[in-house]
Amino acid sequence: MADREPIKPMAWIGQALLYGMFALVIGVFSRWPPYRHLEAGQALIKISFSHHGKLVSDCRPLTGAELAKLPPNMRAPMKCPRERSPVTVEVDLNGARVVRQVALPSGLSRDGASAVYRRLQVAAGPQRINVRLKDDARSPGFDYQRDEVVMLKPAQILVIDFDAEKGGITFQ
Repeated sequence: MADREPIKPMAWIGQALLYGMFALVIGVFSRWPPYRHLEAGQALIKISFSHHGKLVSDCRPLTGAELAKLPPNMRAPMKCPRERSPVTVEVDLNGARVVRQVALPSGLSRDGASAVYRRLQVAAGPQRINVRLKDDARSPGFDYQRDEVVMLKPAQILVIDFDAEKGGITFQ
């Protein structure tokens, strides 16, 4: 084995200084600049959901000629579309429209869920929120609607979601 030269005291001091400077940089940037989630007196409304729209059309029976054109292993008596309707969401805040979004279904065959995510920073206090959702391209008008006055506290976050099991549009 080769003889190793002992580490000199200056090397130890240099290493301690480098580690100290690194810790100082981390300490400074952990407190500065200050981060504020919301301005004073503000609240946040989040519109966030993922929802499958209704099917674009109903299943229909195939005719004898259409069945004959298909290979034997693909002769299902009914043809059912996979494509789903886009989901349209409108949000009015105190009578003024703040959001109108049409979310297309995901997937190559347009058979997945439509996703919506929006953030609205508003003043704390009473807010009249009217939310409308349309998930069926074959029906006129909106399929779900909720109109409510909510009291938002400063720094409160209100989440608007869609849950069919709970009756549609929910405020949490």
